[in-house]
Amino acid sequence: MTLARPDLDPELRELLADMPLVSRLDPEMLAQMRHLSVTSVEPYLEGRAIDRREVTVTGQDGAQIPLSIFTPGRSTAAAPCVYWIHGGGMIMGDRFSNIDIPLEWLELFGAVVATVDYRLAPEATGSTLVEDCYQGLLWIAEHAGELGINPGRIIVAGASAGGGLAAGLALLARDRGAPAITAQVLICPMLDHRNITVSSHQFSGDPGVWTREMNEFGWRSILGPLADQAVSIYVSPAIAGDLSGLPTTYIDAGTAEVFRDEGVTYATRIWVAGGQAELHVWAGGFHGFDALYPHARISATARRTRNDWLARVLTPASPDEALQPAQGANR
Repeated sequence: MTLARPDLDPELRELLADMPLVSRLDPEMLAQMRHLSVTSVEPYLEGRAIDRREVTVTGQDGAQIPLSIFTPGRSTAAAPCVYWIHGGGMIMGDRFSNIDIPLEWLELFGAVVATVDYRLAPEATGSTLVEDCYQGLLWIAEHAGELGINPGRIIVAGASAGGGLAAGLALLARDRGAPAITAQVLICPMLDHRNITVSSHQFSGDPGVWTREMNEFGWRSILGPLADQAVSIYVSPAIAGDLSGLPTTYIDAGTAEVFRDEGVTYATRIWVAGGQAELHVWAGGFHGFDALYPHARISATARRTRNDWLARVLTPASPDEALQPAQGANR
């Protein structure tokens, strides 16, 4: 039985008509998509007063994890930091994927942007990916002074798989007691390996930007033969039993995408646990709509709304507050 599904926004439908879409992935297609998804950062930096620094961080197993750090040309001594985690189903993409999103925050808020090249599945599996992200975040926090970062204003953010990894990273930092995270921004996040929501079933069978079948391939690549009881909450944050003590959270998604219900449920559970979350579900938005077509009317509204929320989070009510993590940050 085919489930009814929300219609696409008319402008997005017209734009999406020109994009080649698939319904499922296999290893051969993944290799092709990885080749096509390599991002050059230089066009995003051209003509902008942005300083770039490249570092490598040593992972738990000795692997070298690249980090790129972008600083406003006129940086301050206590800038906020956005720690960006890229999307790509945890199986493709690189640290410059959708880098235009955090670079916009660099310009709007004077934020230092750090972006991490975590290892990808299936070559890396299980908690390796989120641990890579954690080691990068620890390095940023430990070097906050030399980077001109206020350690009380670190935000973790990501889109799609990056949103899921950001959520897992916030749980991991909470449970390990460091580093402090002021807020998390989860853009159409990939949160639940079980793939059981209504929205995941609605967007199955037909070609799309990210379908139920593509999601299954991604999660199989990450988890391999792991049984459900062996899956870590830091890999699949939706299965975490306790969502208390998390930093203030922003979640958004589209009504016409696989991850819609995962995001809604995660926000609801944060509220139930006494935390603070702001949730936006954009009517007619497909997965990653505002990244693929940022100039569409609905995309511009979604990005502006997200920026307005960040402005509130990053504008302290008093000078003392600027030196402290936001209420609800790690315990």
